[in-house]
Amino acid sequence: MGDAGDNLDLEEEGGAEGAAAPKKASRVGALLPNLLKFVAIGLGALIFIVTVAVITFSIMNKGGGKAQTAVADPSSPYVGKRPEYANYTLIGQITTRTRDRVVTNVTVDMILQYDLNNNAAATELTARQYDLRDFVRQYFSGKYAADLSPENELRLKNEIREILNTRLLDTARVRNILFLKLDVMEMP
Repeated sequence: MGDAGDNLDLEEEGGAEGAAAPKKASRVGALLPNLLKFVAIGLGALIFIVTVAVITFSIMNKGGGKAQTAVADPSSPYVGKRPEYANYTLIGQITTRTRDRVVTNVTVDMILQYDLNNNAAATELTARQYDLRDFVRQYFSGKYAADLSPENELRLKNEIREILNTRLLDTARVRNILFLKLDVMEMP
């Protein structure tokens, strides 16, 4: 009978181990969904951050901000070739007064650059030579001396190019403007 009692004790011990094992498994089973939930939240946050960073970077590179200048080694084989333009130089040197109360003269000699093989642009620019000279005179006589400072030169070039392309020229398109001379002199 002792054997039968031992069997019962063993069954009870085995029963106790069997009862303890499901409780441990249920703790691990309860921990696993919580762990997976935190891993999923972390992955979702990571995907969201990467997506926002990529969208922000692409917006910033499409000209959403100020133009950026990059300095590149001209001897590098990866530097692109600058476009070649034809030059229109027949405007000549023009001297006029600015809008300032103090007598201030501005002397301008500029070159208009247009597409190299555009013969129609060359013809139109030549035909409008006197209109161009008059425009340059009026443009600079409408400016103050402070507007003609070297810091504003790029803005002046862009403004002149925009006015020429939208208001004065029909088919020709000015691509760039070069100032050979832009002197502002206050007269005593």
